[in-house]
Amino acid sequence: MAYSPRNDLVRSDYQRATRELDDEMSELPSLPAWQLPPADERSAVREIKQALRRRIAASGRSVEEVFGEIEALIADRVTEVRAANAAHGTAWPSVDYSEIASGTISGAVRDLVRRRGCLVVRGHFAREQALSWDRSLVDYLDSNRFDEIYRGPGDDFFATVGSKPEIFPIYWSHAQMEARQSERMATVQRLLNSMWRCESEGSQWFDPERSAFYPDRVRRRPEGTTSAGLGNHIDAGTLDLWMKAEYQQAFRHVFDGSIEQFDPWDAAYRTEGSQYPGTTMTSAFRTFQGWTALSDMQADQGVLRSVPIPEAIAYLLLRPLLDDVPDDDMCGVTVSKTFPVTDRWHSVLLEGVSGLPDVQAGDSVWWHGDMIHGVASVTDQQGWGNVMYIPAAPWCSRNEVYAATALEAFRTGSSPDDFPEEHYERLWDNRFHLDDLNEYGRQALGLADAAS
Repeated sequence: MAYSPRNDLVRSDYQRATRELDDEMSELPSLPAWQLPPADERSAVREIKQALRRRIAASGRSVEEVFGEIEALIADRVTEVRAANAAHGTAWPSVDYSEIASGTISGAVRDLVRRRGCLVVRGHFAREQALSWDRSLVDYLDSNRFDEIYRGPGDDFFATVGSKPEIFPIYWSHAQMEARQSERMATVQRLLNSMWRCESEGSQWFDPERSAFYPDRVRRRPEGTTSAGLGNHIDAGTLDLWMKAEYQQAFRHVFDGSIEQFDPWDAAYRTEGSQYPGTTMTSAFRTFQGWTALSDMQADQGVLRSVPIPEAIAYLLLRPLLDDVPDDDMCGVTVSKTFPVTDRWHSVLLEGVSGLPDVQAGDSVWWHGDMIHGVASVTDQQGWGNVMYIPAAPWCSRNEVYAATALEAFRTGSSPDDFPEEHYERLWDNRFHLDDLNEYGRQALGLADAAS
């Protein structure tokens, strides 16, 4: 049955699941929750850390014992990743699009994708198609005199890369929208969504067959570029991962001492709440983040790198509870800043970094929405480094709300919610328009529901 957040039965399922979860955990101390960012952040951090320690202790285990379980798993996975890096140059699995389209991917490959939390899809689009999109983006920018009107980086994060610009704040070009609404994109997104458990706790959390648009930007990095790259981080949230009720439920097995039951692929409660507001927040739920290559890129030319261990999120959430971290500190995590993963607090995780293999224009790259990732620095880059950011965001209550805001931004040519309010495209007549949408595009923006 396709998931519809308007369905009262689904709502009652969620409420029943919540009551059942509360019953199961009624013997454990409750956790304080802040549905909005706390006014006194340091005080709130101290309070939630004390409450989490009490909750874990009530399970009959210490924080150190629970952390030791995830630390041992991470150590094994890091050894595995390093061995793959040594043997193959990367731990990233790759699969040809033709295998996805024909449904002939082996069970072993599917298991490896779930184990590593990432995937390179070879030939997702024809190479000439991707190169044509790349040229059309240049034409789109030039025809609207973007170089003359560009006002500089609009956010605090990508501004650190030091190029002028590297991330182009455009969303509604024909190239981007054609890729988003293509059947080939839908085919890959359905596979990626199927990696998750969309039904659990008595509820169906999302529809794996249908996606919502999460319009993002493009990166264009020219030959000869010297870029600082991006530090290792996650995009799943910040203090909200510990402090909001929905995330406390989503990570219940991390926070109640039953760490062996934690499944990073369980979507339970992930689709019910959003992150705290900020320049790095995400209103939508993404099973996988992703981009599509618009140029050939060599593995040593400042490309994406990750820690391909989906369970690492549990390590990140438990690490601040250890005694060596100050009581008012979450290992550097704060509201409205990207969740940092650093040598100071997470050196074991960073031993498992794995870079992308070489990719060609038309390949796509995908990684679990919780996964640690960054971008390597580069000096005098060889070749272009151009991508369109397109994730997998399955249809659910959270993404339906976002789709409505994305539709309004699309109609007006505005920058979507979650992104800086730059609005360059509002007066660009040659952007993609409503009449250009196909059936998949209309569904992804919620128009199919409005018409029915």
